[in-house]
Amino acid sequence: MRIGVLGTGNMADALATHWARAGHQVTIGGRDAHRAEQLATRMGNRVKHTSLRAAAEFGEVVLAALPYGAGTDVARDLHQALEGKVLLDCSNPIGPGFRLLTDGGPSAAQRLAAAAPGAHVVKAFNLCHEDVWRMRPPVFDGRPLAVPVCGDDETALARVGELVRDVGCDPVAGGGLERAGLLEATAALFIALWVGEGADAQAIAPPLAYSSGPSHQETEAGTGALS
Repeated sequence: MRIGVLGTGNMADALATHWARAGHQVTIGGRDAHRAEQLATRMGNRVKHTSLRAAAEFGEVVLAALPYGAGTDVARDLHQALEGKVLLDCSNPIGPGFRLLTDGGPSAAQRLAAAAPGAHVVKAFNLCHEDVWRMRPPVFDGRPLAVPVCGDDETALARVGELVRDVGCDPVAGGGLERAGLLEATAALFIALWVGEGADAQAIAPPLAYSSGPSHQETEAGTGALS
């Protein structure tokens, strides 16, 4: 798969390194040609470096590894180059106090889609710190990390699902792009718990078997144990 990367920061490095190792053709695009060259050289695996526009033109899948706001501006400028492409958004619109910068409006992913209406935008990889994505692979207690993926185009979702598996994770269908805002809000909550409170966000949800509540027998057993 040809993958164009918009950005030269930590997320670009973490994710694209996996994809280059998996044998995909990766091109790093950046405003700063020197930084793009440094990142491509560090990745090895025949990763190339170029401009933002050339990276967008190169990729079948284009990763927008850009800060919230900047991604929309770049997508608007490159909308013709992104026509028909899968545009993968991993951004989090989170500001001071772990507040969502979208303020109840369209999600960051939806704004990206509006800026490049011919692209097939998919939201993924926004729930973890970049160092988690650097792991080879991200497996915890013997279980691969699950990555929710939101988008409206089945072909785009299939391609992103392949890239999720190349990182060593399991893709999870998160619904259409209208649900991307829920992923962004989840990231804001998790970051606030992890960073702000030092709490274990993973502990707030019960195991899948208990997602609709415990069985009648377990409820009675639990009541008996407390009485």
